[in-house]
Amino acid sequence: MRHRKAGRKLKRPAAHRKAMLRNIVTSLLEHERIVTTVPKAKEARRVTEKMITLGKEGGLHSRRQALSFILDKRVIEKVFDETAPRYAERPGGYTRITKLGPRLGDGAPMVRLELV
Repeated sequence: MRHRKAGRKLKRPAAHRKAMLRNIVTSLLEHERIVTTVPKAKEARRVTEKMITLGKEGGLHSRRQALSFILDKRVIEKVFDETAPRYAERPGGYTRITKLGPRLGDGAPMVRLELV
């Protein structure tokens, strides 16, 4: 039984799932808009919100925590210097998921995940 187990497995081993989420979150914070499937977007949204909250907190410890997950140092600088101040007054909900329709190849439901 999976009672009280948060998060989705996405049919991947733990290492692959973590690497994939790191790539998705890094791309989203860099480009501020990506197209992906619904379950991946919902998982990436959780982590992205945490990274932006770390940016709002500022400080060395928060920066190192974000560096342990986000792959690119330029993206960290962007989050802490540009993105986080933009959401200073906002108490959460930094991302938006917009449904796009099924993917042509396999019919997977696609969404656009973007920063508000």
